[in-house]
Amino acid sequence: MRRSLVAYSLSAVLFWLAVLPLSAQTNIGELRLAVTDPSGLPVSKALVSLANQSSQYSNTLETDDGGNLEVKRLAFGTYLVRIESLGFAASSQTVEVRSALPTNLAIQLTLASVSSTVTVTTDATAIDTEQAGATAHIGAATIDNSLASLPGRSLQDLVNSQPGWVYEGNAVLHPRGSEYQTQFVVDGVPLLDNRSPSFGPELEAGDVNSMAVYTAGFPAEYGRKLGGVVEVNTFRDTNPGFHGQAVLSGGSYDTAGAFLEGQYVWGKNTLGGSAGGNATSHYLNPVVPQNYTNRGTTGDFSLRYERDLTPNDRLSMSVRHELARFEIPNEQIQQSAGQLQTAGNFETMGIVSYQHIFSPSAVGDLRAMIRDNSNNFDSNANSTPIAITQRNWFREAYFKGSLTFSRGHHEWKIGAESDNTFLNENLAYLITDASRFSDNTPCTAGSLDDDNNPCTFQFAGNRPDLEQSAFAQDTFHSGNWTVSAGLRWDHYQLILNRQALDPRFSIARYFPSAGLMLHFSYDRVFQTPNSQNILLSSSTQVESIDPARFLRLPVEPSEGNYYEVGLTKSFASKLRLDANYFRRRVGNTADDDQIANSTISFPISFNKQLTYGAEAKLSLAPWRRFSGFLSYSYQVGNVWFPVTGGLFLGDDAASAQTQLTGHFPDTQDQRNTVRGRLRYQLAPRVWFAGGIQYDSGLPFEFTGDPATVLAQYGQQVLDRINFDRGRIKPQLLLNASLGIDLHQADRYKVRFQADGQNLTNVLDVIDFGGLFSGNAIGPSRSFTLRLAMDF
Repeated sequence: MRRSLVAYSLSAVLFWLAVLPLSAQTNIGELRLAVTDPSGLPVSKALVSLANQSSQYSNTLETDDGGNLEVKRLAFGTYLVRIESLGFAASSQTVEVRSALPTNLAIQLTLASVSSTVTVTTDATAIDTEQAGATAHIGAATIDNSLASLPGRSLQDLVNSQPGWVYEGNAVLHPRGSEYQTQFVVDGVPLLDNRSPSFGPELEAGDVNSMAVYTAGFPAEYGRKLGGVVEVNTFRDTNPGFHGQAVLSGGSYDTAGAFLEGQYVWGKNTLGGSAGGNATSHYLNPVVPQNYTNRGTTGDFSLRYERDLTPNDRLSMSVRHELARFEIPNEQIQQSAGQLQTAGNFETMGIVSYQHIFSPSAVGDLRAMIRDNSNNFDSNANSTPIAITQRNWFREAYFKGSLTFSRGHHEWKIGAESDNTFLNENLAYLITDASRFSDNTPCTAGSLDDDNNPCTFQFAGNRPDLEQSAFAQDTFHSGNWTVSAGLRWDHYQLILNRQALDPRFSIARYFPSAGLMLHFSYDRVFQTPNSQNILLSSSTQVESIDPARFLRLPVEPSEGNYYEVGLTKSFASKLRLDANYFRRRVGNTADDDQIANSTISFPISFNKQLTYGAEAKLSLAPWRRFSGFLSYSYQVGNVWFPVTGGLFLGDDAASAQTQLTGHFPDTQDQRNTVRGRLRYQLAPRVWFAGGIQYDSGLPFEFTGDPATVLAQYGQQVLDRINFDRGRIKPQLLLNASLGIDLHQADRYKVRFQADGQNLTNVLDVIDFGGLFSGNAIGPSRSFTLRLAMDF
């Protein structure tokens, strides 16, 4: 195995040396601006304002002493560029950023006394007329003024506001019915593990400058986890000098937090960093309304450095450390017994990249990451019915290379990546109340229950997960047509050795007279299993838990076909409608299960899954004093037997072996979901916003009856469950925000924001399903205050 790992790593390095790559983030470009006076001399300190309504980008920068300005990490689209300088007439025009290759723009100003200004507005940027697929953009202004989040989920809450995304308990994101198939791409590097609060440390939203969210039309460079892709950019384009943001927040559930972010720009250098911490008594979603044992703390630190070595060479480096420590919420019986279970997530990562522009038509970049991630779980002696200890960790080494070059109407991108993850798993448990699993009441270390099953269990294992891929993508623009076609190859080697070749295709047509864009996409996907406890569930050692009733099948990667057809329509350049219909069919569809009703999960799979639905989002750009959005999602998802992979014990094993036909709703089968937020500018420095969240209710399975629910969870939970339909009852939650700009000057700005959530105090039952983590209840009425200073 060691020889195989060395061979794969050496292959990746050799590929890098042969092909220098482009920026790993797709649909990201750069604008290089040169501003001169009528005689051709450079204009320094000219104010340059850039805006794109479609990508929610807005920024004001200054030219340097040579009259030049480089604006990096711009989402593809049409930008309004406005330039102002004392003694010159203001100049406004639009520019297209369509390639990872830098876009050069030279603007010559005229004297104010002899020229009139041509007015150009951001209306021309409402629709990206050359994007072959729907992408949701979340800009810095939306992030800064977003509704407050509990610690551990600020980034997830932003994504969940987009149509097509559904929360299950503890902020686990599920895009279009996918289970644990979301990847976050941080500064060009994909993170494929579960990033929800109970599994992975938080990437603080305050440390994010912009985001792009994909649920279809995936470029071929993305793979392995394709339920949804969230591109995250942490670098900011700022003027020379020191700039940043400081935030203090606090509110209900003894929640308090502090965050500081800064970036210093001098010459060709950019140095940035951030640090933050949070504490709360409502970290996870409790299983009962009383919110027992739910304290949590988070912390993060990051440092970033970037230098333009030459006009054609750029070096970037970053390091990030994040941690979370928290308690596992109790239900009634566990609280009475004095149970205390705690968990912790810790992560440290370093990223380095090197970009080189070979010519005006070719650019590339080297990118690598090293990451350590650990998940710990502990139980006290009073834990019931089972006490668990877990020490899981992994070390990941990631490499990527690509090359982008333009030829006529075509832009090609080719590349390869290698991802080597060294998994280590350690788990032990002791059954403390055997009556919950059998008729035997005493159960001590080394003994057997009355079904001859061990009361204790221990497992330790390690193994490398070796994954490689290569891709080629062509984007073609001609007139009002845009076509993107790609091909991706993936190889996966962990428990199984599998590979796949997947085509991707998107096409779009813009109709200028109607302000209408039509698009269609097809994605063939190859998705690797969730690695959480996959060594445990694949081990022969686990058979000792229940030898008489046992089923273990290797978990195959999922393979599927995604289809989407949709439109984007602009009304009066202020109101934008995005509407899509989608259909997904996935074989060996991924899911997760629990060992002996514990909180420890592991991957399983079923024969197939079919999910289809429709989404629509109305976005209102600032119009008079109003702005906001309203989104609606309709989704139907079903999963078909038989079981095709995973570990099953006891009654679950017997059922998995006999249930060979039929289907059931997937756990994200929420038919109707509505999200909305409307903002009104009361005064130049005061604004108010109101929002709604409507969920028609997720399905559930529960082996008990209403009397059991009443005894374990109480009347409030029972009132929110519809046993006849097998679904949680619908619920409508309201929220509101008030923002005030306390001080605004050239150097700094002070902002205050007050948020109120679940104002009608609805018991927000998100999930319902039985013992331990089967239940998830959202916060009751709560309030948060936030004070921010931009400098």
